[in-house]
Amino acid sequence: MAAETTKMEAGGHLVPTTVRVWDPMVRVFHWSLLIAFVAAYVSGEEWEKLHVNIGYVVAGLVAFRLVWGLIGSKHARFNDFICRPSTIVAFLRDSVAMKARRYIGHNPAGGAMVIALLLAIIGISISGYMMGMDAFWGEQWVQNLHEVLVNLTIGLVVLHIAGVIFASFEHKENLIKSMFTGKKRG
Repeated sequence: MAAETTKMEAGGHLVPTTVRVWDPMVRVFHWSLLIAFVAAYVSGEEWEKLHVNIGYVVAGLVAFRLVWGLIGSKHARFNDFICRPSTIVAFLRDSVAMKARRYIGHNPAGGAMVIALLLAIIGISISGYMMGMDAFWGEQWVQNLHEVLVNLTIGLVVLHIAGVIFASFEHKENLIKSMFTGKKRG
């Protein structure tokens, strides 16, 4: 984490007041995926060709994120935020009590949400692709799966936003702003 600004602490030590957390690739991915998902949702019933093309953009964004999760910056890498289920449960328990540890990168619940969202969107992409294949053309179960995964993803997005707002309140920092600037309090 590169320090952005510093302040003088007792004893004459300089300490960072902000640190770079979210690299530009993570931020562009995050907001591009949001825009593409909304566009795909809005175009789903009325503009099939546009919907399909946006679906390919979404799949490409997710493929990029999977690679970036292996080779990207420290807080972009999966090994920085994938936690054991017991760690996630303990973090959620502490959050409810308003005494959860603050993380510079994703907290355990946020890391779990990243994985859940990626898996759901991968499922949407695969089922959407299957709907255009001769082998699955007109198969109702594929269409149903696609719709269920879309609705599940919307639910996950709502939980994600609620978690970001809650964590921002709990730790007195603007996490939404940090996803635009890439910086958080040190």
